[in-house]
Amino acid sequence: MSHAKSREVVLSIKVTAELLAALDDLRARWRQDASSIPKGIGCSESKEGQFVLMAAESAFTTLPGACVIKGLGAIELVGSEPVFEEGASSKTLVLRDSEEGWRFSIKFVPPIVRDRNRK
Repeated sequence: MSHAKSREVVLSIKVTAELLAALDDLRARWRQDASSIPKGIGCSESKEGQFVLMAAESAFTTLPGACVIKGLGAIELVGSEPVFEEGASSKTLVLRDSEEGWRFSIKFVPPIVRDRNRK
């Protein structure tokens, strides 16, 4: 039986001045002292200088229309569709600072559906 690989879904978000300020503050804190970042959140920077924030499943909660990240605040999602499938696991939130603006995505492993004992 093959195992489903992880999927990454890019979602639209409403960027507010408060969210931009919180992201800039988090980036500054990370650059000065990486240990000041809350557990479950990892920060890095690409060779091109792109700031990347990754939040583990323990550091964020999804609500209808929003995603709340520990130590950062709420991110308002555009659209009302579910972020990931019911029963999905290994969820990781990824925020990337690109030239076009912030890119928001969620990586997850879809639920495994087993068809056993079918005749």
